[in-house]
Amino acid sequence: MQGQKDVEADVVSGRAWEEFCDTLKRAGQQILRPEAPADALSRAEGFRYLSRLLRIGLEMHLEFADADFPGFFLPSHETGKIGADNPDNHYLFARINGRHDYVIRGERGSVSYLSIGTQKGGYETNGRMEPTGAIDSAQIQTDAEGRFEIVLSQQPQPGRNWLRIEPDSNAVIVRQTFMDRARERPATMRIARAGADAKPQPLSAQRLHAGLGNASRFVEGTARLFADWAQSYLPHPNQLPPADQALCQRVGGDPNIFYYHSYWELKPGEALVVHVARIPDCRFWNLQVSNWWMESLDYRYHRISLNKHSAKPDADSGVTIVIAHQDPGHPNWLETAGHDRGTLCFRWVGASEHVHPTTRVVRQADLARELNP
Repeated sequence: MQGQKDVEADVVSGRAWEEFCDTLKRAGQQILRPEAPADALSRAEGFRYLSRLLRIGLEMHLEFADADFPGFFLPSHETGKIGADNPDNHYLFARINGRHDYVIRGERGSVSYLSIGTQKGGYETNGRMEPTGAIDSAQIQTDAEGRFEIVLSQQPQPGRNWLRIEPDSNAVIVRQTFMDRARERPATMRIARAGADAKPQPLSAQRLHAGLGNASRFVEGTARLFADWAQSYLPHPNQLPPADQALCQRVGGDPNIFYYHSYWELKPGEALVVHVARIPDCRFWNLQVSNWWMESLDYRYHRISLNKHSAKPDADSGVTIVIAHQDPGHPNWLETAGHDRGTLCFRWVGASEHVHPTTRVVRQADLARELNP
């Protein structure tokens, strides 16, 4: 471990910056992996993906890294995406130190599903973000105006909204899941360390050194982790088998969610039909189309996901979704947005049972006959 003088010397000399740049350069090898698509679109999106991870990493490890003065920022959004980010989610993230207590105060809003979890680890270190506590909107007590207060601590807080943390907890992740963004109002919230009223100190060489190092390692570690995931889907193309749920939880998944991940590839004129025989009682479900790098496709301009609210059900209460390059005239069409391959994610939230989707590839010209035999 470097001493204070060594760290200061690395910052003053520029060595800290050079190491930061060297790690980012090395991260580019994840985009050039032999199994990854080598077409111009995939490579362009891959290197843009690294730039997006860098923006997120700098927010996470430099701008909002002080656990004594935490603040929420967006760890995934329209132009920054990680690990099959949910297009129906509004994410928030804050740094904490599990040896201290924190308070989250906010207003519930009307968003369909709200969950708040604490985590330990990080993609920049061991490739894990393991849950250490969780609370969701079904458990959060509010006043008549929808206001709430949640205490984050190692010790239970009887009679109060309590979110468990451990000594090694270092982050809070918030997921707000919309059925219909146009109609629902997100929760608003802020976080503070309990009992802290001082002001933050000016930036130190130590904080800058640690922040740059962690941010660059976050880029490389995150890119490697989800490149490994994408590679693991290659043996079952155009299918949607259940994911390894324990693995999903180890990297920060919501404990209320059951995940399916896979790889898709469609030639011109082909369509992928996804069928769920019945929709069980659940708080939410959705299916999304992502690129090879596990970024949701651009949902600002393309219809790349459907959920419990937006999908039209079948006559028998199941649901059929068609993924195709061109509009097949089906009410549940999802676009490929110029891609011929990528990844898929299906998720149940709080489902009474997990009805596994089935899939099949058909010629788009035969789609009407296939769906209406």
